[in-house]
Amino acid sequence: MWTTGAEQVEQAVAECVSLLGAVTERDWEGVRAGRLEWSCRETAVHIADDLIAYAGQLAGREQDGYSPFDIALEEGTDNAGVVRVIGAMGALLAAAVRTTPRDVRAFHPYPFRSANREGFAAMGVIEVLLHTHDISEGLGLSYEPAPELCDFVLTRLFPHVQPGPTPWPTLLWATGRGDLPGRAPVTEWRWNNNLVIGTERLTLEGVTPAAATDLSTVGDGGFEWIEGGPVEGTRVGAGLVHKQYEDGVHRPEWGMYVLVRREDGRALGAMGFHGVPDEAGRVEIGYDLVEGARGHGYATEALRTLSAWALDRDEARTVVAVVERGNLPSQKVLARAGFTQVPAEDPEHLAYELRESREG
Repeated sequence: MWTTGAEQVEQAVAECVSLLGAVTERDWEGVRAGRLEWSCRETAVHIADDLIAYAGQLAGREQDGYSPFDIALEEGTDNAGVVRVIGAMGALLAAAVRTTPRDVRAFHPYPFRSANREGFAAMGVIEVLLHTHDISEGLGLSYEPAPELCDFVLTRLFPHVQPGPTPWPTLLWATGRGDLPGRAPVTEWRWNNNLVIGTERLTLEGVTPAAATDLSTVGDGGFEWIEGGPVEGTRVGAGLVHKQYEDGVHRPEWGMYVLVRREDGRALGAMGFHGVPDEAGRVEIGYDLVEGARGHGYATEALRTLSAWALDRDEARTVVAVVERGNLPSQKVLARAGFTQVPAEDPEHLAYELRESREG
């Protein structure tokens, strides 16, 4: 069953509280937290601060920046009190995730200035995991979170990172906290929330590796579909995204997008690229709609928008589409979106192109 991430927040916080709660009599102020410049005490407070900040972003539906508040512990709060605050702030984030509608996005600066409830849950989880690790290093404790928590984070915030043999070492490597055989050390890193592109009637929501894996089998990927969806073409496209992720060549912006109708939040189909643009700047696009959504111009609207987005990137010069000769509706969609028919290599298919129109 698909998860919003609330359970993962609760599990990560519970593991953190259990570990740190057993060593509250230790000196946290005078001990540096792993490789950080902060003390263990400062790092623990930072965990609580991040959790409530993310809850505030979701609850306040913040769109243009961070909600202007911070937490301040009462004077004289001991380490046990800090642990209690972490538990409380984690509960607030989990509650915010559970009660926020699926289509709501709130401000977060990296990389596309927004995240949905699942993204905020994953960001909360990773803050807890990494900083509990940092504190554990400082205090000489043994800590390894549940593998499913690490996988939850990696498949939602690190779509560009090829999975390693086990999730926890992979996450530590991806965040500059450990080594991974065969991979160069990471000195700078960022997580990556999914890209969302809007049209007049639709929202094109970038599909994470987690959603792609679910969609490629029998799941819904966390989307509410109209009757009949998702269709086979969407599942095939999701399978391509999953394989690219497993192979370490997935670049999320050049992946797959689910088309969500604004008026009711229901998914209608999917559209996406087969990979990154080649050396000549050519990138292939494909799409599929649930039968009940066809004939309303949704595919044309999405294709115009996503193609324009691609051609606005420096690395793309031509968007290519290949359709079967007998697929007249798809051919009409391409024509309405401004594509021009060109010679095809395969006699059973027709090829179309849309080229950049940059000046200067």
